[in-house]
Amino acid sequence: MAGEIPDLHAQERTGTGKGAARAARRAGMVPGIVFGGDTDPLPINIPFNVLIKRLKAGRFKSTLFNLKVDGHDDVRVICRDVQRDVVKDLPTHLDLMRLRRTTKINLFIGIDFQNEEECPAIRKGGVLTTIRNEVELIVTAGDIPELLVVDLSKLEDIGDTIHFSDIELPEGAKPVISDRDFVICNVSAPSALKSDADDEDEVAADEVPTADAGEEGGDDA
Repeated sequence: MAGEIPDLHAQERTGTGKGAARAARRAGMVPGIVFGGDTDPLPINIPFNVLIKRLKAGRFKSTLFNLKVDGHDDVRVICRDVQRDVVKDLPTHLDLMRLRRTTKINLFIGIDFQNEEECPAIRKGGVLTTIRNEVELIVTAGDIPELLVVDLSKLEDIGDTIHFSDIELPEGAKPVISDRDFVICNVSAPSALKSDADDEDEVAADEVPTADAGEEGGDDA
């Protein structure tokens, strides 16, 4: 079942064209348009500060939002474009697309690491190293998984690794990149043990006997 989808609040924009868009920007808003679905395009305004915060948080174009506009039903949307000022690189317009429940979209889904306390490799003194906290999947808009589950109890020994192929994907979801089985996490030896092992290697190398110069040359005739 889908997880909690973040709300994106907007206002319906009265008037269209460049004049209305300029007026919105002077009022501290970013004009936009909502298109797609079975209804007419809806011109909107989003507060500049709200949009900037969303953009800085990252993954704005791959995040599904629940768009809330007064006087209209809530609708699921995804950003298809953010136009920016060529000099200041600030947002000047955005395009949002309405999604049907059957629409396929790319989204980053978070990973829930479970059973860390029961992990045999960690019980043996290993340290969990997380390589990825989320992965990009192709999912159906009406059935977005809340999280992907990684069962750490499957890691038996220090050095064991969980790859993407070890994760059971929800029905209908598939990876964006299908030919790469990347690492999700692993259990490595504690850094102290690694340092001790390195020191032992250095000592062993120092103890290797070397031939004296006199022995190499032999006795003079």
